[in-house]
Amino acid sequence: MAKQMTEMLKGTLEGIVLAILASQPAYGYDITARLRDQGFTDIAEGTVYALLVRIEQRGLVDVSKVPSEKGPPRKVYSLNTSGIEYLDDFWRTWSFLTERLELLRQERK
Repeated sequence: MAKQMTEMLKGTLEGIVLAILASQPAYGYDITARLRDQGFTDIAEGTVYALLVRIEQRGLVDVSKVPSEKGPPRKVYSLNTSGIEYLDDFWRTWSFLTERLELLRQERK
């Protein structure tokens, strides 16, 4: 099941991270910690940071630098209008897929 979970997460992690940012702005390590709190324990920090670079480049988040008590300033990510629209589309797609998958599962019974 681990390989299947990894493959499914690849396609949904972006939406999951955007959903986390929809609740409040966060920096990379905080996002990773929230993912782990939600049970996504196998997601590496490097994966999250790479994803944050991609969503920043695509203009889905705003980034501000906030002073840190330890080391250089932290990049804090917040969802912007484009990110909200993208997340809304993600949830519509998610609902469509889960409804269809549930129908397929029910047909099997």
